[in-house]
Amino acid sequence: MACVSLTVLTPLLVIAAAVLVGTVLQRVSGSGVGLVVAPVLSILLGPGLGVLITNMTTIVSGFLIMLAVWPRIDWARYRVLGPVTVIGAIPGAWLVGQLSAGWLSIILGAIVLCALLSTVTLPQLPRWEGRTTGVVGGILGGFFNTTSGVAAPVMVIYSRLSRWDQQGFAATMQPLFMTMGIASVVTKLLFGSVEEVGQGHLHLGLLFPGIVITVLLGILLGGRLARIVPPAQARAVAMVLAGLGALGALIRGTVQVVSG
Repeated sequence: MACVSLTVLTPLLVIAAAVLVGTVLQRVSGSGVGLVVAPVLSILLGPGLGVLITNMTTIVSGFLIMLAVWPRIDWARYRVLGPVTVIGAIPGAWLVGQLSAGWLSIILGAIVLCALLSTVTLPQLPRWEGRTTGVVGGILGGFFNTTSGVAAPVMVIYSRLSRWDQQGFAATMQPLFMTMGIASVVTKLLFGSVEEVGQGHLHLGLLFPGIVITVLLGILLGGRLARIVPPAQARAVAMVLAGLGALGALIRGTVQVVSG
């Protein structure tokens, strides 16, 4: 009995810690849940279920943080970006169902590492505004969110191209993350892309209330930290944690593919 309890408790504690840290960073800087949670849960639970739980978390965190930053949300941009994320989620969900766990881990790790490098090393990007830029950014964001749980770097690049101010960007990302999360979860469940759902000790019906409570705690803590921690520092922490997790996922996936 003790062994079974430990088997259940250990992954739950790791999930709670990752969700809490990611939510705090997202409340302070505007992003962090996907960057932190997706690589960690991919290593712990496998990339399919790990990213699915990450998507569930972004639905909750995006909705709750959205309520806190409502006055600063740019709804005009959301109306351009939000609906087209579903277009990107559909091929993303199909791809998740076609690949093995090893290759999914490799893709997740590579996407996160490349995205982090691009956001850090890219020089000043040319100005590229207009509806077309938003549509392309929304579709790519939906695709990457569904396959890897990480859409923030894509949206950061879009914000640089369109010269979107940081305050409006950080606020508007919350309903966007919520929308992307819903699109990712629904399309993957419809495609039957994640075979682990309902199997083993972790049941999504039991996990979801725990995620809600953890996200609420993270928002409260993040709200306090936002008064003293600059957003740039929070983003730097999120990127370091994401890089370490992505490297671990990449190594795990490579080992699985080579040995499989």
